[in-house]
Amino acid sequence: MAGINKVAAITTDDAVPGPSAAEIALLASVFVIAACGLVYELAAGTLASYLLGDSVLQFSTIIGTYLFAMGVGSWLSRYLERQLAAQFLRIELLVGVIGGLMPAILFLANAVAPSPFRGLLYGLVLLVGVLVGLEIPLVMRLLRRQYALKDLVSQVLTFDYLGALGVSIAFPLLLVPQLGLIRTSLVFGMMNIAVAGWALWLFRGELRLLRSHVVATLACFALLLAAFVNADGITRFSEDRYYADNVIYAASSPYQRIVVTQRRAGDDGSVRLWLNGNLQFHARDEYRYHESLVHPLLASLKPRRVLVLGGGDGMAVREILRHQSVAELTLVDLDPEITRLFMAQPLLMRLNGDALHSPKVQVINADAFQWLQARLDDPATQPFDAIVIDFPDPSNYSLGKLYTTSFYQLVEQNLAASGQMVVQTTSPLHARKSYWTVVATLEAVGLKTAPYHALVPSFGEWGFVIAGRRPYVLPETFPDGLRFVNSTSLPLLFDFPPDMARLPAEPNRLSNQALVTTFEQEWGAVGGDY
Repeated sequence: MAGINKVAAITTDDAVPGPSAAEIALLASVFVIAACGLVYELAAGTLASYLLGDSVLQFSTIIGTYLFAMGVGSWLSRYLERQLAAQFLRIELLVGVIGGLMPAILFLANAVAPSPFRGLLYGLVLLVGVLVGLEIPLVMRLLRRQYALKDLVSQVLTFDYLGALGVSIAFPLLLVPQLGLIRTSLVFGMMNIAVAGWALWLFRGELRLLRSHVVATLACFALLLAAFVNADGITRFSEDRYYADNVIYAASSPYQRIVVTQRRAGDDGSVRLWLNGNLQFHARDEYRYHESLVHPLLASLKPRRVLVLGGGDGMAVREILRHQSVAELTLVDLDPEITRLFMAQPLLMRLNGDALHSPKVQVINADAFQWLQARLDDPATQPFDAIVIDFPDPSNYSLGKLYTTSFYQLVEQNLAASGQMVVQTTSPLHARKSYWTVVATLEAVGLKTAPYHALVPSFGEWGFVIAGRRPYVLPETFPDGLRFVNSTSLPLLFDFPPDMARLPAEPNRLSNQALVTTFEQEWGAVGGDY
C-alpha cells in the first residue's frame, strides 16, 4: 500500500556495480519506513472507529485520505532538488514525531475539546500521508546511482510491500493488544527517528550543520521516549476527562476499546461499562434492562437448554440462572477479553453474581454468525429451547450483520420446535424506525413477533422483541427476587404509545444492511447520547 504513487521523477540510469553499505542500509530503511507509515494509517483508522463509530466508514475514509495525501507527497518530491540526504533526514524526524504522537494528540483532543476532533483527525492524517509520500521517492533518488531503473523500482517496492505485510499482521494480533494504541505508534515513531539517526551517520560527510541535525534527532527521540514512558498517564487523563468518572479498568482488544468506570471507590452501583466509547450498562439500573431482556421469555418457556449470544459481561446469564428449569447455558461472545474480565475482576464478579463460573455455563469466544453456521453442520448438536440475543446496537456493518435476515435464519434453525428467541433492539423512541426494522426483519424469516419496551434510566426507553414459530404467551409466575418485572407490570410493556407506534420498515438484509444507515441517522439526530 505504501508504495502507491511513489515512482514519479525517476530517470533511467545505466547499471553500475553493486550497492555500497550505505545503499544496503537505505534499502533496509525502506522496510522500516513502510511499516511505520502503515502503522500510522491503521492507528488513525482504529482510533476513529473507537471514537466515531462505524469502523467500515472510518477505515474507508481514513485510508482514502491517507493514500491521496501520499500521492500529493510523491508529487511534491519533485521540488526537492538539493541536499537530498538532509531533506530525507528532516522528513524522517517529522514523520516520526507527528505520526508517533498522533494517537496521543487525538486522545487528548477528544477529551478536552471533542467538537473539532474530526477536523484534527483528518488534518493529521493528511499531514502524515504527505510526509510518508515524500519518503520513498527521496530514497529512490538517493539510490539511483547504484541501480538501473528496473532494479531500483523492484528493490525498493519489494522492501516497501514486505514492511507493509509484516505490520498489517502484527498490528491487530500483537502490537495493539500488548502495547496499546498510543505506545504502538510511539514505538514506530522512534523507529522512524532511528532511521533518521542511521541516515545521519551514513551521510555525515554530506550534511551541513551536522551538530544541529544531531541535536534535533536526539531531541525528537527523547520526546517520543518520554511520551512512551508516560503513555498510561496520557491515556488515563484522556479517559478520565472523557468519561467523567474514574477509569478503573481499560484495555484494547483486537475488537474494541474496553473501559470500566466507577464514580466513587467502594460504590458498586456507580460502575459503568463502555465499549468503544458507548455505554453498555450502568450498575445502578442495569437490572431493569436485563430483567426485561430475560424474564418475559424464560418465564413463559421454562427452558432446559439456553443460548446467549453476546452478553459477555454475564449480566443476562445471572438472570437466566434464576430459572430452576435451566440445566445447560451456552454463552457465545466474540471478545475473550470481555469474558475474562468479568470472570476475574472481583468487583465485576459481584455485579454478575459470579454467573460465568456456574457449572451450568459454558463460555465460548467466537463469532456468533460463524459459530451458528458451523453448529448446523454437526449432526450431534441439539437445538436450544431459548436464545437470548444481547449484541451491541447495529452502529457499524460488523454488528449490522447480526441483525439481518441471514442471521435470524441461522438462529431459527438452532431453535427447538417450540423454542423462541429474544433480541435487544435499540430504542423505539429515539430510533423508532431502526426498532421496527428489526421487527420487520424477524418477521421476514417467518417468525411471529411480540415487541415490547422498558424504561431504563441510563438509556431511556429501550426495546426488545420476542420471536418464534408460535405466538408468545404471557407468563403467570416469575422467579423470586426480581426488582422490575412481575405479572402486573409485564403486560404494560407490550403497549406502545403513539410516539413509539409501528412504522413501515423494510427487512435488514446482509446484501444492503440498511439498518446501519438508519440507526446512524436516527441517533445522530439526537446527538448519539445514549
